[in-house]
Amino acid sequence: MAVNVVITGASAGIGRATARLYARRGANIVLIARGHAGLQAAADEVEALGGRPLMQRADTADMQQVEAAADAAEEAFGPIDVWINCAFTSAFAPFDEIAADEYQRVTDVTYHGFVHGTRAALKRMLPRDRGTIVQVGSALGERSVPLQSAYCGAKHAINGFTSSVRTELLHRRSHVHITIVQMPAVNTPQFSWVHSRLPQHPSPVPPIYQPEVAARGVLRAGDHPHRKQYFIGASTVATIWANRLAPSLLDRYLARTGFDSQQTDSLPPTGRSNLFQPVDHERGEDRGAHGVFDETSHARSWQAVLTRHRFLSLTGISLAAGAAAAGLHRRGRTSSITQAGLR
Repeated sequence: MAVNVVITGASAGIGRATARLYARRGANIVLIARGHAGLQAAADEVEALGGRPLMQRADTADMQQVEAAADAAEEAFGPIDVWINCAFTSAFAPFDEIAADEYQRVTDVTYHGFVHGTRAALKRMLPRDRGTIVQVGSALGERSVPLQSAYCGAKHAINGFTSSVRTELLHRRSHVHITIVQMPAVNTPQFSWVHSRLPQHPSPVPPIYQPEVAARGVLRAGDHPHRKQYFIGASTVATIWANRLAPSLLDRYLARTGFDSQQTDSLPPTGRSNLFQPVDHERGEDRGAHGVFDETSHARSWQAVLTRHRFLSLTGISLAAGAAAAGLHRRGRTSSITQAGLR
């Protein structure tokens, strides 16, 4: 029997790649996004790969639109089995250069959009006592970086919100599950249409992974939602554990490197950002799942193997954490020696 899946942010990036994987399983997939061109292209791909698509244009910042999409999903395919929250927006700029309405918009989509999606899913899943909600998180939900305060704040909020809901479900002994997949830097189209006030083209911080790596993590979380969270990519593990072990060193390291590492040598993208309006609808073009960093992005991750084996995963986490802490310690000592020499 086909699985009924809802994916927000399905027109590009991780959401688009995840839709392709579910389509190969023959799933019924409700694709939610604001624009038209990317949504139509995603629906065409789903159908070509063996799935059944249903397009729903909706802004996840609007609870009524999310509710309407959920109603349409169950009317078309029946009970929702898996709901995946993936839609987001962001803004690249120092905090004091982000206008209040821009900050609000990032929060409304990237955080409240997940809250709305979760609410719509639970409203339908709880009475049936079955279903799975997968949140597409980020390493930046635990370790913030400069120039992305709105996005980092929203991802931190998602972690706290999801943990709270999970404990409530456990208290009720519910068979509805909620889990979160913490992502590394991913090569998605967002860096070409993100709202930015940087002097150069925004960039994910290497190592960068292809969206298919992230999508496989989402698929696994949907299949095995009993874990509280999944880490995708060695860099995610290293970042999270380095932050837990040496947060002050990491603060100083990111203060030195975080501005340059999030920009390329290229000029910033031309045209409007997708913060308030979908770019693909305005320009009538489909960007697909991949961004402009194909040449430097990894198509595989050893972390995907580790997540399938708990012992190996714990060993890998320990090694990554130790390496990250040692690296930060060395950088901190080097910085201190250098500064001492300059004084």
